[in-house]
Amino acid sequence: MANKVLKVEDLKPGLKVKVHQTIKETNTKGEEKERIQVFEGVIIGISQNKTMTIRKISYGIGVEKIFPLDLPSIEKIELVKEPKKPVRRAKLTHLRKNTKAMREL
Repeated sequence: MANKVLKVEDLKPGLKVKVHQTIKETNTKGEEKERIQVFEGVIIGISQNKTMTIRKISYGIGVEKIFPLDLPSIEKIELVKEPKKPVRRAKLTHLRKNTKAMREL
């Protein structure tokens, strides 16, 4: 099943998304390479439609990344999963402490 590509207007807290971002790397010889890096996690907050905070658990450690929504290096944002129950908070900061709730989303 192909994941749905989301627009900025469709983003809301509680969605599990994949953010595809173009990364430019320079090796020791000075050659530049481009690659696409995927960050998959739960949106825990959107700030005035300018930035979104995404949280994931990687090897038992919580990792958060803040993406500006108008960042030109963002290729696409894919929807992986919607929450079972509707989210009733604008900021899901309680997921930082409660890992069980993070797994339920």
